[in-house]
Amino acid sequence: MKARLEAEKPIFMTRQRALLESRYDLSDRPSHVKMTRGKPVQAGIRVKLPAGVTWDKLAGMTPAAIRAANVFPAGFLPLPHPKQLEGGMLFPHFAIEETLAQTGRDLERFDLEFDLPDHVLPEFPSAIFLTTRPELGDVSQGELVTTHNFYRLFKDKLNPKQIDGLRLLVFPFAQQQFNLIEDRRSAEPQLGVACFDCHSNGHTNAGTHLVGDIRPQEQRNRIDTPSLRGVNIQDRFGSQRALSSVEDFTEFEQRGAYFDGDIDKAALKGVNTLDRASQVHHMAEVQRLLDFPPAPKLDEFGRLTSRATAAERRGEALFRDKARCVECHSGSHFTDNSMHDLQLERFFKPRVINDLVANQDGPIKTFTLRGIKESPPYFHDGRLITLEDTIEFFNLVLELKLTQPEKTDLLAFLLVL
Repeated sequence: MKARLEAEKPIFMTRQRALLESRYDLSDRPSHVKMTRGKPVQAGIRVKLPAGVTWDKLAGMTPAAIRAANVFPAGFLPLPHPKQLEGGMLFPHFAIEETLAQTGRDLERFDLEFDLPDHVLPEFPSAIFLTTRPELGDVSQGELVTTHNFYRLFKDKLNPKQIDGLRLLVFPFAQQQFNLIEDRRSAEPQLGVACFDCHSNGHTNAGTHLVGDIRPQEQRNRIDTPSLRGVNIQDRFGSQRALSSVEDFTEFEQRGAYFDGDIDKAALKGVNTLDRASQVHHMAEVQRLLDFPPAPKLDEFGRLTSRATAAERRGEALFRDKARCVECHSGSHFTDNSMHDLQLERFFKPRVINDLVANQDGPIKTFTLRGIKESPPYFHDGRLITLEDTIEFFNLVLELKLTQPEKTDLLAFLLVL
């Protein structure tokens, strides 16, 4: 099996790269805007348009006309897993390398590799902010938090219960692709995967997977790992699953998502059944301490202060009116804690993309926009590379008809959240 999958790897990775190159401009085009620890935010629209089509032309067409002419941009369609019929967790190489260097655990798969380039992903390791110690700023000290340094980094910042919760968040448990039996996708047996292997430093490294609650395999949606920053103000978790608490989400990940919802495989490979009182609550308490990065131009109600530029103020006005962003991204944390169906099927006919059946997305959680510049790529499956892509996407899907100056102002506002 290993020999066969290794031989197939270049075939599937070549196919996935061809898809990405046909959809996007993935060149390194850094902007002047930086994430907390200095990584540049990527600039520009990256989604490629069909021949003879412009953004203005598309914006002037009805959804039915776009669907009939088959001109919905390919980069706005669902993004498949590099090997859709196999699926499973995939990590960027920098996360694999640092985890291996610190802990000796190897998160590399012999059958696949991560598909998006480093420069369009979040900075790594990401900063960590605590709701309980805001005066400290970034408490990561520039390190990836793992089993080998969590105690040193946090012994004077968290209480014993929280330290235990953090221990569990960085401790590996058996998972579908990474485990101790022969049914795995690592060259050597591995203890498993930790929560913070995807949610690096309580944020995200953009690692990917497939949702566990859809069948058949070709219908399962790709997941772009969401940030855990600000989960204390959220009451919907899991993109489409609408789990109602951090505790439910934590328990579900261990019981369900780690093994694709396959309870037989979970039993065989070594499922870690978390105790709700003595483990889940400890883990959830730590997650609720993870804060957003500072936003010095926002007041306590999420409104711009006098420090904002004219472009940022114009962008805020658009956000709350013509662009309709506030209808979902409301309040001081820019989320209505609800779910919405954009009904994208209005714009394209169902099709198969690298074994993924692209059709209706259904209702998707409203993610918070605080600190949004630090968590590319965007949308629940990572199909939107930059914030400019995201603005063009919603301008088309919501039929907003924003002008280019308005798009520029809206971007300026998003970058200060």
